[in-house]
Amino acid sequence: MTEFFYTVLFIFVVVMLFNVMIFIHELGHFLAARWRGLQVDRFQIWFGKPIWKKEINGVQYGLGWIPAGGFVALPQMAAMESIEGDNLDEKPLPPVSPLDKIIVAFAGPLFSLMLAVLAALAVWGMGKPQDAIKSNVIGGVQEGSAADGILRPGDKILKIDGEPVQWFHGRIFDDIMTRIMLTEGSDIDFEIERDGVVQIVTTQFNIAETPWYKRRALPRVGIRPGSPVIVDQALDEGVTGEVIPKNLSVIGMSPASKSGLKKGDQILKINDKVVYGIGHANQLFKDFDYQKVNLLVKRGEEELSLTVTPEMPLNGYSENPMLGVYWDSEAMVSTEILHPNPWEQIRDSLRTMWMTIKTISSPTSNVGVDQLSGPIGIARTKFLLLQEPDGWLRVLAFFVLFNVNLAVLNMMPLPVLDGGHIVMAIMEWVRGKPLPQRLLEFVQTAFALLLMGFMLYITTKDIGDEVNETKAEGKRTLEWPKS
Repeated sequence: MTEFFYTVLFIFVVVMLFNVMIFIHELGHFLAARWRGLQVDRFQIWFGKPIWKKEINGVQYGLGWIPAGGFVALPQMAAMESIEGDNLDEKPLPPVSPLDKIIVAFAGPLFSLMLAVLAALAVWGMGKPQDAIKSNVIGGVQEGSAADGILRPGDKILKIDGEPVQWFHGRIFDDIMTRIMLTEGSDIDFEIERDGVVQIVTTQFNIAETPWYKRRALPRVGIRPGSPVIVDQALDEGVTGEVIPKNLSVIGMSPASKSGLKKGDQILKINDKVVYGIGHANQLFKDFDYQKVNLLVKRGEEELSLTVTPEMPLNGYSENPMLGVYWDSEAMVSTEILHPNPWEQIRDSLRTMWMTIKTISSPTSNVGVDQLSGPIGIARTKFLLLQEPDGWLRVLAFFVLFNVNLAVLNMMPLPVLDGGHIVMAIMEWVRGKPLPQRLLEFVQTAFALLLMGFMLYITTKDIGDEVNETKAEGKRTLEWPKS
């Protein structure tokens, strides 16, 4: 029951954050219109027919039923009757100057940016969690992947396609995962250091097939980050419901338990071979034909030698012999609280926006518009962030990024967006007379419908990614030979 109430609370917070962002943006238009003396017909959050409305001092305030944006109906700007409704005042309205139109259009993005700055000030004071894998060493290569036979465990990656990289994950502009994802064409060049020698190797990448209703998978080469190989749990008799998967029960002592491995032990070497990561450790057991191996283990401050022989589970749980251990996959991830100043946050948000636009617009990019998130995807991101440690701080940092995105995207010179209104006002200024009203309404309406169609397309991907194609399995038993 407590989990249910937390879920309801998180959903409520996500919805309210959306409404706050939209309200502040539209408030900018509203206040600027009032300041410049424009007629304001409606102030509505979300599109569609209002599910709630109230008229105050000649302005109809409302809440639409389509949760995607909002608007302030300004009939003296470019007409949008088909989207915002007819002019509530049937009397003809006096024209307004192009300068007034520019001021009103610019006020929305300006208020979104101001909200981002306020949130950035809060992040500066309270902090921003950063999860990172601070390693540029390869800790495993997936068998049969694009990197298999080309990259090796222990290789230190220095550059990808000529761009320097620092970490495996956590530095969005120069980490290994991002650079692989952003690669263009069909090949990736890795500058690596192997056995003290710097060299360049080239490989291709894999893109897994996905159903039509899901997003395309991102490029991957099949490498894992270098990390300490630490025992999280050695499966033993009586362990049920506490290991992954939760529907697994364990009978009998695992080989890991028999060898004396304990939680917190770090595997340094396997048969005198240095272990660079979890993937590398698993591969070494296979390379040694799952025979008895010697382990150099660090336990606390001491090092000790143990022997272990992988075994086949009795009930066919695995096709290969197993050690019977869960590695601590979280050991590779470090989290620290950073306090970037507002300028750094706004700058990084703008750089992220530019990188996104540049990537999806490139004809040779492997990332397309289907990788963008719509309202459902963004809401899901916020919902998941709230459930992480320091979730409120994570959402606050995301709030900065999202409001910068909202400001920048609305300044794009496309009809129906604020940037489009500014362009049309400049054209009117240059012509010395208003643009044809019928043409404006047609263009505005057409682009509004295109935008809604695009958002619907992205939303289908948001929903499609949540479709689980795996069938639920019954309780499984992992039974080891009795000792």
